[in-house]
Amino acid sequence: LAMFALVMFLSQLRVHGVSVSVGSSANVTTETKHLRGRCHISGFLHGKSGDCNRDHGSVCCKDGHRYPQFRCSPPVSADTPAILTLNSFARGGDGGGKSFCDNRFHKDTELVVALSTGWLRLDGKRRCNKMIRINGNGRAVLAKVVDECDSVYGCDAEHNFEPPCPYNDVDASPAVWKALGLKEEIGVFKITWSDV
Repeated sequence: LAMFALVMFLSQLRVHGVSVSVGSSANVTTETKHLRGRCHISGFLHGKSGDCNRDHGSVCCKDGHRYPQFRCSPPVSADTPAILTLNSFARGGDGGGKSFCDNRFHKDTELVVALSTGWLRLDGKRRCNKMIRINGNGRAVLAKVVDECDSVYGCDAEHNFEPPCPYNDVDASPAVWKALGLKEEIGVFKITWSDV
């Protein structure tokens, strides 16, 4: 992915089904900054393995691995580029615990999403329990924001022992994938989204 073009590539890992490269470099800043609609890595989380539910291709943390953290997301526009990933918000699903926004579980038949940390609450606009429009595969769907795809923390029980999310993730229920005419086996799909 182009999001790590400024980072020296040393190792390959998969985060929520998205292949990314990370490494250490003197150029990597520990501050959060935007660059042409992208975010710099704001730090690294040291991995800790645990009881990870691997449904929907979930990638589990490995002891000692370093996972990138992001405290920002690109600016939101009428066509904000993002990656769509698959997540179950149901009890026992791969989403971990109850949803951040409403403290409850959601059936796989509900049109619900989780947004990367920067988009959910760090850009000055609170999107909890708001609707967003997702465009992809020649279709559009409205979905309710119910959770955070945490871009800072992970590798613990609350986060299903998964690494932090990318800075540009829309983690969607199976119902959203179905509404967009996407097969769940794809796991990752490029979309655009906007506030409603």
